[in-house]
Amino acid sequence: MLHIAHLARVGIADDEVDHFAGQLSQILEYFERLGQVDTADAPPTAHTLPLHNVWREDETEPCLDPEEALANAPLQEGGLFRVKAILDE
Repeated sequence: MLHIAHLARVGIADDEVDHFAGQLSQILEYFERLGQVDTADAPPTAHTLPLHNVWREDETEPCLDPEEALANAPLQEGGLFRVKAILDE
């Protein structure tokens, strides 16, 4: 259990090892059960529900004019947002 926690970069206390080891064993038992299910006639799917084209159509809306877009900007210069540099040059 400690090796798995190390690989997952998860810190667990010594008193949690038995608790999580038991949970991991239960999860692995469920995977064993799933491995026994006959899926020969099940078609491969990307989703569990039969969803078809759930995307909405694009709707255009008028854009903000520059003055309205910059109205609440803490810093602006020449009609643009001004931000502090985050990278050294």
